Amino acid sequence: MPDYKTKQKSVITDFLKENGDGHITVDEIVEKLQSSGEGVGRSTVYRCLERLENEGYVRKYISDGKKSCCYQYVGNGECKEHFHLQCEKCGKLIHIECDALDSLNEHIKTEHGFTVNALKTVLYGVCEECKDK
Repeated sequence: MPDYKTKQKSVITDFLKENGDGHITVDEIVEKLQSSGEGVGRSTVYRCLERLENEGYVRKYISDGKKSCCYQYVGNGECKEHFHLQCEKCGKLIHIECDALDSLNEHIKTEHGFTVNALKTVLYGVCEECKDK
């Protein structure tokens, strides 16, 4: 399939790059782009994200088996495999790089012969902001 360079794809890709350190939903992408005057529709964003995911530039995270998901730009190679924490109150998804979790992952691999896919591993709990409320 040819790679079409459209203005919408460039705008979406640039936005994802600028927000590459976090996870973002389609609604957030559409809202922020439309508020900045970009005429990008929801279906265009979905198509672009699907193409970028297939090309390996974007990771898609599906939360708790629900239909809701978020995306993260990884084309710059800065985001490597890591575990995730998800707040059960506000739904925030946090990527975490932690030596203790890396050790646990290695333990599971060597002692139990099982390879954990850390990209799909989510630990559920309550984030600090929600805990303080």
